[in-house]
Amino acid sequence: MSVAEPHTRLFVSASEVATCTGPPSASGGIDPAGVVVPGAVAVQGALIMEVGTEAELCNRYPDAERVDCGGGVLTPGLVDSHTHAVFGRWRADEYVLRCQGVPYMEIARQGGGINASVRDLRGRSEDDLVELALPRLREMLRAGTTTAEVKSGYGLSTEDELKTLRAIRRLGELQPIELVPTFLGAHEVPPEYRDRRSAYVELLVEEMIPAVAAAGLARFCDVFMEPGVFDRAESERILRAGLAHGLRPKLHADELEGSGGAELAAELGAASADHLGDISAAGVAALARSGTVATLLPATLFFLGRPRYAPARTLLDAGATVALATDFNPGSSPTSSLQFVMTAACSRMGMSPAEALRSATAGGAAALDLGENRGTLRPGAPADLALWNVGSVNELAYRLAVPLCAAVWKAGERVH
Repeated sequence: MSVAEPHTRLFVSASEVATCTGPPSASGGIDPAGVVVPGAVAVQGALIMEVGTEAELCNRYPDAERVDCGGGVLTPGLVDSHTHAVFGRWRADEYVLRCQGVPYMEIARQGGGINASVRDLRGRSEDDLVELALPRLREMLRAGTTTAEVKSGYGLSTEDELKTLRAIRRLGELQPIELVPTFLGAHEVPPEYRDRRSAYVELLVEEMIPAVAAAGLARFCDVFMEPGVFDRAESERILRAGLAHGLRPKLHADELEGSGGAELAAELGAASADHLGDISAAGVAALARSGTVATLLPATLFFLGRPRYAPARTLLDAGATVALATDFNPGSSPTSSLQFVMTAACSRMGMSPAEALRSATAGGAAALDLGENRGTLRPGAPADLALWNVGSVNELAYRLAVPLCAAVWKAGERVH
């Protein structure tokens, strides 16, 4: 018996199709968004077959099912490469304090911050975490995200970190967004180890990382390298232990104070160095010379009221690959909207709308080491698509905080 060919669909009547196959930067006059006007996309089963003008593809695929894009813009599904979407309760109480002028670090010293989420998560079951995260992931899907990294890091014990990572694995099976798991046991030093930091680092290296790797629960190992959290020596030891167990490094680097995190990430061949609000000139040069992606999280700096943002324009002009991500978490970035992140990147970090879109698609895929096809619309790429109620790619960042996503397809199937 012959095997039937996968079903073919032809996405037509799009005002623009953004392939996101251009270079990271608009310098040199090449469009990072790779816009085809007016464009069409042929999809067979779970893969993209071809992108071109509507006239060309209608001639080539006369029998394909037509999907009418209604004059909207068709893009790759968004790739959110830095989130903490599995947690317990929200922390709106802390937001109230910050609105009254209490600094974030002071709230943390009073028992808030990451450790408030740690206390909460430790008291919850794996089932609780799954149930709480599902609506958040649905919210992300409605905002156009089809692939997302999710970190652990609110457990800070072997049992609770494994519980979180098991919840992430289950969530990947229960809803359409493809989840990439990251182990972040080095998110903070838990209170019970505050006076014996070296013992916690030992626990991470000798027990947690081997247990995570043995269970196959993560692809990456991340560390929050920041003054007062983990220093360079501790961070390097943890990340090298992860490497020895098959977990590629990621790094929370130079977020609030410069500490050489970008340089360490480049030295270790990390997939990405994230935050970079206070990156040094040497850090910019190190990332530009390396394959390590600069993942920028402007929603966090916006929400914390920080006046200084990561130097996206400098990074792009130096030749670094930039990704944009939400940092979705209950304390410093309670947003699932990459569309808002693109707005912040353009308005506060000097990026063009086309650069921002590429950074939230192909750039995010690079930060997750997903290969050159993910986050793009090109032959052979997964048929992950988002349709937007706008007439131009430029409007995605311009239409501040307006929900514009009309439909989402994952692996060729409509999921929103």
